[in-house]
Amino acid sequence: MAEVIAQEKQGGKQKKKMIRVDMTPMVDLGFLLITFFMFTTNFTKPNVMDLGLPAKDPNPSSIDKPVIGDQNQITFILGKDNRVFYHQSNQKDLNTGNLKETDFSGIKISKIIAEAYKNAPAPNKFTVIVKPTDEANYKNFVDMLDNLAISKKERYGITDIKPWETKVYKELTQ
Repeated sequence: MAEVIAQEKQGGKQKKKMIRVDMTPMVDLGFLLITFFMFTTNFTKPNVMDLGLPAKDPNPSSIDKPVIGDQNQITFILGKDNRVFYHQSNQKDLNTGNLKETDFSGIKISKIIAEAYKNAPAPNKFTVIVKPTDEANYKNFVDMLDNLAISKKERYGITDIKPWETKVYKELTQ
């Protein structure tokens, strides 16, 4: 049993008696309150974006890889200083004139995706490819995924930037 003891003071006319305070009910009340608030509190769950990943193919060599084609895809390259570049070219055709720049302000990226989708010869195969560079930051990557969710395009891929794209990207950023 926990208690607080105050000593008597002598020397005055009145003789003070020893005070004894039992702290056990106070401790019990504290634990009851802690338990109550723990059980009644709603813990926040993190907000995450669901990535629809394909199932792993048990026989990867038995199926031919589908070719998407340049006009059925759009590639976004995430660069440093919040810069975003995009193109619809292959290795032979990509140059500094084809690699266009945009930014994350407003709905520019969603409009670019919608325009590319509208001009695609096979819209059911239309794919958005996101290629972050080493200088890109995580916020830009999340913003890009948010723009994909806004544009309601479910076919997208995330991959490393190719050396031929890196060469053209470096020419534009230097």
